[in-house]
Amino acid sequence: MSLSSYLSPTRLLEGYLRRCLTAAGLTSQTLSIDSETTIHFWGPSPLDLHINNRPVMLLLHGFGPSSMWQWRRQIQAFSPSVFQLYCPDLVFFGDSTTSSTNRSEVFQAECMTKLMEKLGIEKFNVTGTSYGGFVAYHMAKTWPEKVEKVVIASSGINMRKCDSESLLQRSNCECIEKVMLPSTASELRTLMGLASSWKILRVFPDALWNDFITNLYQKNRKEKIELLKGVTLGRDEKLNIDPLSQEVLIVWGDKDQIFPVKMAHELKEILGDKTKLEIIENTSHIPQIECAQEFNKIVLTFLNGSQ
Repeated sequence: MSLSSYLSPTRLLEGYLRRCLTAAGLTSQTLSIDSETTIHFWGPSPLDLHINNRPVMLLLHGFGPSSMWQWRRQIQAFSPSVFQLYCPDLVFFGDSTTSSTNRSEVFQAECMTKLMEKLGIEKFNVTGTSYGGFVAYHMAKTWPEKVEKVVIASSGINMRKCDSESLLQRSNCECIEKVMLPSTASELRTLMGLASSWKILRVFPDALWNDFITNLYQKNRKEKIELLKGVTLGRDEKLNIDPLSQEVLIVWGDKDQIFPVKMAHELKEILGDKTKLEIIENTSHIPQIECAQEFNKIVLTFLNGSQ
């Protein structure tokens, strides 16, 4: 059973999200960063003459719906008075696209850095959740002269091959795309059971889950599967990450079933002495949504430390 487009709850909620972001002072923009790649992002209006007085924050979303679905509560809290916010869709999410064949998270980091260069922004803070944390890590590692502070939320950049295998066991799926790119109501219900601690999601009807899939998970499905297979981190049992030179904040939910909280403690030791860890209780993989107020307070305190 499907819902027609004019009755689609997903489309209605998307309209609400767009109004929220617009009310927070952001506009929907598209920019060609090179001859192959076009990035869609939400950012301050080019006519906003006061944006240069505020520190810059780049928000990088996780694998799933586009950026506005994942960062609405942070945008409302931080824009326009606190930060100059930029909230892009990663390549093949939302309206961002490329003709390049590169599918790694390193490529995503290159694209996000080019976006900031095109916007004339020389230095910025970066916050990434889950897959977006992978991208944020590579940006901070590769361009330390550009990236000031780093927030990594629910992002197992220290994952090993065994961690991916454990996730498949918890989800009872045979391949990672079945977990992260659900194509049925049952698969999406399983993903949300892993990603969120909200019990109300368990009673959503199949028609609603199918509406989410139609509107949020079908576009660029082939390319997104390639992105999952193109991730360079966690391919074997040897860690391939290094400490970062920047101050780093790690934020994690203690009930995270995508990347268990033990990974957060290990990651803190790996990333170096400038790393701080904050665990949010009774929260799963999406603390920026489930516990937005506490998440925002933690991030704001960290970023304002040297502002």
